[in-house]
Amino acid sequence: MKVSGFTFIRNATKFDYPVVEAIKSILPICDDFVVAVGNSDDNTLDLIQSIEKQKIRILETIWDDSQEMKKGGKVFASETDKAFQAIPMDSDWAFYIQGDEVIHEKYLGNIYSSMESWKDDKMVDGLLFNYLHFYGSYDYIGLSPKWYGHEIRVIKNNKAIYSFRDAQGFRKSKNEKLNVKPVDAYLYHYGWVKEPETMMKKAINANSFYQEKNYLIQVKSKDSNGRKEFDYSSIDSLSLFTGTHPKVMEERIQRKNWSFEHDISFNRLSLRYRGKIFIKKYLGINTYYKNYRLI
Repeated sequence: MKVSGFTFIRNATKFDYPVVEAIKSILPICDDFVVAVGNSDDNTLDLIQSIEKQKIRILETIWDDSQEMKKGGKVFASETDKAFQAIPMDSDWAFYIQGDEVIHEKYLGNIYSSMESWKDDKMVDGLLFNYLHFYGSYDYIGLSPKWYGHEIRVIKNNKAIYSFRDAQGFRKSKNEKLNVKPVDAYLYHYGWVKEPETMMKKAINANSFYQEKNYLIQVKSKDSNGRKEFDYSSIDSLSLFTGTHPKVMEERIQRKNWSFEHDISFNRLSLRYRGKIFIKKYLGINTYYKNYRLI
């Protein structure tokens, strides 16, 4: 069985993406790895070149920054597809990971076993992962239904599969949802854990792709000097994280230079989200977004 990893990245240092940790977290079970490195304003290319050269293949790309491709994050899917299409045809599986996602080493065995189990099953298009979304610091995870709980991150090396919308997940020809099997593994999403000033810069950048989400409402002035930072305090509902982080994240976590605390007794959810939780828990009806077909 041959497994190829793939991802895309741009301005990893500027927006503090843990992309090196992301790649290294799954590299042990990948035979090779394709990274689409977009035209950046920082040392992103150098960062990727510093990773295990025997496995990493860099695809230098130029992002389409037109308003049409920015709308709804279409360019993210386009860059994902560039990396996926560059995966060798003799690979059985393609393991996708985004620049702010990391796999805990304790799950690698489960993931590899699942790939072995379903490699020759033509009905299975991919594997579905659970998610933990960290917020504010490495000590809290989001509880609200607004955080997606599952997504596809391992797919068959079928070139009819393509990245969907803003690279949230995948579809195949004729806009079909993929048939997937669940895997007993969590992806640790660190996209909302950054030094507040850096998070502010990322929010402004994200707003240019997702204006309808209006990330800028959480950007505030911190002091009389007008220094701006992201306002983490407006989150609705968090839980304390009691587990361990992936080993590849240890050094990054030790470098953390800001504080964030949330009183979980003041958690609050909108009526809409409370309704979603109630319907799923007591009626068994899933009203959450689901971009896949469990088989």
